[in-house]
Amino acid sequence: MISVIFDLDGTLVDSEPNYYESGRRTLERHGVPDFTWEQHSRFIGIGTRETLEILRDRYGIRAPVEQLLAEQNAAYLELARIRTEVFPQMRGFVERLHGEGVAMAVASGSSLEAIDAVLSGTGLDALLTTTVSAEEVARGKPAPDVFLEAARRLGAEPADCVVVEDAAPGARAAHAAGMACVAVPYTPAIAGDPAFASAGLLFPGGQPQFSADAAYDWLSARRTA
Repeated sequence: MISVIFDLDGTLVDSEPNYYESGRRTLERHGVPDFTWEQHSRFIGIGTRETLEILRDRYGIRAPVEQLLAEQNAAYLELARIRTEVFPQMRGFVERLHGEGVAMAVASGSSLEAIDAVLSGTGLDALLTTTVSAEEVARGKPAPDVFLEAARRLGAEPADCVVVEDAAPGARAAHAAGMACVAVPYTPAIAGDPAFASAGLLFPGGQPQFSADAAYDWLSARRTA
């Protein structure tokens, strides 16, 4: 039986604008003005803590990482509760799998509180009840830890799991976990990243190209192979 593990940010929901804005506000508060979307985009797919550790060192911020993380999480949660968009085809895909009793989980670099806020705010919490945060494992993506923990909680073997991901670090994590990957790059510009070369199914055009029917048909073929 195939189990499906979804990344959250950029895959199920378009939360990156909220992460960018919360990060921008946090950095500005600590003397780093004009943090751009382009700069933020280099960290898409990497956990919030790891991102802040890098930025703290880069900009010589004196505040401890725990403080920065708390400040960004607070700003993010405020935004996430009121303006997080679920990608329509992804919602349809999740609803179809849920209707057929397919075991599913969310494995994300976000905090537990952020995952809960997004899922409850979008209604996805009724469909996706198993979640894993990078906070709960030793290493975030591109290490495989979050996906392996999700498989454990689902009672599934890694080889029987399919990961749905939008970012290169997540695709690398899926490969390292020994799991197949459905790749939906957050932007078409990153579709050529070597990390996506091992994906079982790639939508190079990103979310505009993603089709719940196409993903379901591919998954069904794996289930019957």
